[in-house]
Amino acid sequence: MGKLFEYQLQVPFYQMDCHGRMRLAHLISLALQVSTQQSEALGISDQWLFQEHGLVWVVTAYDVVINRLPSYHERLRIKTEPTAYTTYTCYRDFHILSESGELLVSIQATFVLLNYQSRRPHRVLEDIISPFGSEKWQKRLPTYTYPELTKAHSRLVQVVYSDLDLNGHVNNTRYLDWFYDELPFDFLTHHYPSRIRLSYLKEIQAQTELTTHYQQDGLTSHYVITSHQGTHAKAIIEWKKDEL
Repeated sequence: MGKLFEYQLQVPFYQMDCHGRMRLAHLISLALQVSTQQSEALGISDQWLFQEHGLVWVVTAYDVVINRLPSYHERLRIKTEPTAYTTYTCYRDFHILSESGELLVSIQATFVLLNYQSRRPHRVLEDIISPFGSEKWQKRLPTYTYPELTKAHSRLVQVVYSDLDLNGHVNNTRYLDWFYDELPFDFLTHHYPSRIRLSYLKEIQAQTELTTHYQQDGLTSHYVITSHQGTHAKAIIEWKKDEL
């Protein structure tokens, strides 16, 4: 297992949705920021990685389990651990806890190193991974198999400037906003996500016209994002009724 790192904060107003729950996209962004802080503390910042090797970290998958979304002004403890790596894949766990230690959200994230110029995955280098103390695995974890959509609704989405991040492609949390926007307001008012599986298959760059395909089966929603370049992402979200 890798080195643990912890960060504490109080949830600010601007990260809330209109129902008083922390927006999922902000929660994921916060987790990634904490992993960046750990890298900086170990002397292997994103800036160093790019300048020395021309590489950037890219998330390829999330598996998120939600017991409860944080509320406004709540104090949180975010713990992260870079657990393991293979030749091309790295795994990192996040645990978001309340001030009292209640586990609110757990996240398993899968990362790869991407050559910024060629946009192709790069082997995990020893000088990059060794400071994290991660365990080396011979095989990567099996990928999740998403069911085929049989009665999906589709709509066009145009990628705009504000969708892009420092790596020059659509920010990985932007997908979550697109998924939420497919659902009826009344449904989102009375439900919250309990588990999310999301796989990024092909990066989305500027000025791309996308098609989001969405299908709702009871308390499970399915998503596929495509363009003329192929399939960019797949996701499945399980929902629970909010008893509050």
